[in-house]
Amino acid sequence: MDQVRSRGSALKLALVLTCVVLAIELAGGLISHSLALLSDAGHVLTDVFALGLAWFAVAQASRPADARRSYGYHRVSILAALVNSVTLIVIVIAIAYEAVRRLAHPEPVQGGVVIVAALAGIAINTFVAFGLRGQSHSLNVRAAMLHVAGDIGASVGVVVAGVVILLTGWLYIDPLLSLGIAVLIAFGAWRIVRETVNLLMEGTPAEIDLAAVAGEITATELVTSMHDLHVWALSSDEVALSCHVVVGDCPLGDAEHVVRALESRLCSKFAIGHTTIQVESCHPCGEIHHGAGDHNHPHEHRLFVSAAVALGAIPPRAAGSSAQRR
Repeated sequence: MDQVRSRGSALKLALVLTCVVLAIELAGGLISHSLALLSDAGHVLTDVFALGLAWFAVAQASRPADARRSYGYHRVSILAALVNSVTLIVIVIAIAYEAVRRLAHPEPVQGGVVIVAALAGIAINTFVAFGLRGQSHSLNVRAAMLHVAGDIGASVGVVVAGVVILLTGWLYIDPLLSLGIAVLIAFGAWRIVRETVNLLMEGTPAEIDLAAVAGEITATELVTSMHDLHVWALSSDEVALSCHVVVGDCPLGDAEHVVRALESRLCSKFAIGHTTIQVESCHPCGEIHHGAGDHNHPHEHRLFVSAAVALGAIPPRAAGSSAQRR
């Protein structure tokens, strides 16, 4: 919990400082009439969204589930990502339109103001990057760091444009660089759209090797086979898994140890925090292809009957009748 709070504090500070950079570059762009600086402010806005989503994901992770949201509130970040991507697309269109207009009719730009504003952005973003580096073990934070690093690179380009304008007076560098930044924003927006669609389709997260996950499960002691494997993302930072594992005839306690061992290994090796593992004590018969593995019916769930009897949920006589019917 302390680690989550520390990560949340680092992201919150980074978000506040990035908003400061946005305000500086927006004001500098309006004062200097620099489209490149305004475009970089648009790129900083993508960082604000990225850091905001990262902080939101950490904050929601500590929010308990309830009767209406049994998985918690992680998937709310998908809605924010949709708003994020739509906003970025609008920004790209606006920048591209203004850049084309300025290529046809260049406008005077105050290079000195451009350089000062961009340098301030580089300084603050560098401080933000170093602050996030201590939390870089988190996949969520590493993604936010990439956004910040990209903004530093774009700001360096703006500084170069300001220097060119001061030394040569060549005004075309401003709209040309703006188009380059627009392409950078469009690339980031496309990644957000693609990841959001994958989340909505409950696709396997890009960082998860499904074959490696299946191999890890089948390599577990007492597990004879595995089927009906599904891995999906609850949010950009929360992964879930469900599968059926066949353990053969073994005591219920041993089967429970298999499940606990699998949960621990899947979490440590693949960062899968939510697992639903159905244990079967027979060799599956029949073949019905379903998802990433064969979902085979019917099954003789002798282990489940034994567990129910042990817990008193099923009378022994009823359990015996059920076994005879099978």
